Amino acid sequence: MVDEIQSWVVARGLAGGSETDLLAGFCRKCREGGLLLSHGLVIIDTLHPTYEGRAFRWQVTPTNESPLIEYGPTKEGEAAANWQRSPFFHLLEAGETEFRSRIALGDSLDFTNLQRLKDSGHTDYIAFVNRFDADGTIGEMDAVYSHWTTDIDAGFCQESLQVLRELVPSIALAIKCISLGRVAATLVDVYLGRQTGRRVLQGQMTRGVAERIHAALWYSDLRDFTSISEQIAPEEIIPLLNDYAEAVISSVQAQTGEVLKLMGDGVLAIFTGRSISEACRAALDAEESVRKLTGELSQRRATEGKPTTSVYLGLHVGDVFYGNIGSDDRLDFTVIGPAVNEVCRIATMCRSAGQLTLTSTEFGAAARAADRPRLVSVGRYALRGVERPKELFTIDRFFAGRRTH
Repeated sequence: MVDEIQSWVVARGLAGGSETDLLAGFCRKCREGGLLLSHGLVIIDTLHPTYEGRAFRWQVTPTNESPLIEYGPTKEGEAAANWQRSPFFHLLEAGETEFRSRIALGDSLDFTNLQRLKDSGHTDYIAFVNRFDADGTIGEMDAVYSHWTTDIDAGFCQESLQVLRELVPSIALAIKCISLGRVAATLVDVYLGRQTGRRVLQGQMTRGVAERIHAALWYSDLRDFTSISEQIAPEEIIPLLNDYAEAVISSVQAQTGEVLKLMGDGVLAIFTGRSISEACRAALDAEESVRKLTGELSQRRATEGKPTTSVYLGLHVGDVFYGNIGSDDRLDFTVIGPAVNEVCRIATMCRSAGQLTLTSTEFGAAARAADRPRLVSVGRYALRGVERPKELFTIDRFFAGRRTH
């Protein structure tokens, strides 16, 4: 039975899929082989800006509980207290790998969840920590934690315990394998963007290979950020950037835009869509969202006595090269071309024009006919590095048809 289940686990780990499906299949295979598991839980830390780790659970009796739990930091508060009362923390502190409690036969119930498991009809409990060597550790991901129960009256027999000891490293390795793939996807999404990250994971990593695309370009930065940062305490700068960046990035991504660069207080993004007019429509919707979110944000920060600002935004349309630039061992997947330089210059003219948003003639020409009346000329401006002055436009906030889709 052990060899058969290990072979199945290895095949499933190589195939990928979800950790919850892997765990459920593993527990079913064990029961079919005579190892009568009633509950299983596997935990692994991860690299994620919000979650510290993920837990996967299975129970022989169906419940309304989710088979997947994504948990936040466990270093303070109630989460820390629960972690420190767990058998896993006990094993780490003691430098051990296994803990057993025959919960229905009078063994200790001092640890978190043991009483609940007993009340649910489980009779025997065993927990394992499968640690990684230093070279196999990534951030907080340094072990796979698991616990297993049975509900048969006599609990686990010695043979069943030995089978578990032989099988658990296999399921731990398979969970790690699948989780590492998820970590890689998360990292490229967070640091490169969703579409760009997908391209990198598909193998588009050759230096100098770029695709020419026609896109709506977005460049925004924060009004008077330099002077604000000189006037406030250093520890206030990052929260200020994070608050306003959240408003900008969430607005862009909600309209399927791709954030390519965070440059200090600046954000470079592109919109593609099925057509360039659709891309412009998405950029305008994102702009409207930014104004709403930053207005609410500034109002909230002001009531808290925190510094506030607003977002200067340039919108443009043009051809750009989208691909890998850099050295053999340090690449940047980004967009380059004159249009990128122009959209940055357009954004810098917001102060001179007395406007929060400026668009180019090309953007207006590419926009849908229903959107063009919203764009009102503010005159011609000389843009640094651009040969001829360009006519720039702003958005009429009171245009009656601005919400036409």
